[in-house]
Amino acid sequence: MKKLIKQLSIAVLALMLAPKAGAQSLETVREQMVKDWERAKEYTTEYLNTMPADKYSFRPNDSIRSFAEQMLHIATANVFLTSQVTPGKFPDGINFELEKRATAQNKDSVVSYVMASYDYAINAVKNSDIKKWWEEVTLFNRFKSTKFALLNKAFEHQTHHRGQTTIYIRLQEIKPPQEKLF
Repeated sequence: MKKLIKQLSIAVLALMLAPKAGAQSLETVREQMVKDWERAKEYTTEYLNTMPADKYSFRPNDSIRSFAEQMLHIATANVFLTSQVTPGKFPDGINFELEKRATAQNKDSVVSYVMASYDYAINAVKNSDIKKWWEEVTLFNRFKSTKFALLNKAFEHQTHHRGQTTIYIRLQEIKPPQEKLF
């Protein structure tokens, strides 16, 4: 009998807390996601500032992107992926041809585009309707994902490509920025 009373008490407590936790937890998730994107922007800024301007065209191998192209790829993906959750006007100049545009390859241009893309992503998370995060979207007519999962994939994508540029910086015999997990 004591065991049954204990189980019922736990169940009642869980039911009493569930509505409050559910309403607050989505907003808490959004707040954390915004903080993570802001941290990623700061961390990427450190990468952009660590690589010397005259090395933005450096590529470790002829078959892969240059440092500038990697960063411009991040910019395009940040905007494209987060725009699927909260549609909006893309920042000027950011499109799928950006990373190959010759006029975009210098450090000032790269920094400008990348920072604009992080601002766009942060605003997309801040302004998205969290009640719609569970809606499904289809990318490229093939990949189905919830909007919430897509926001996570966008974050994962920029982390992946920024991480790749660690090697680019090390190959210049420069110490890359210290990790920013928090």
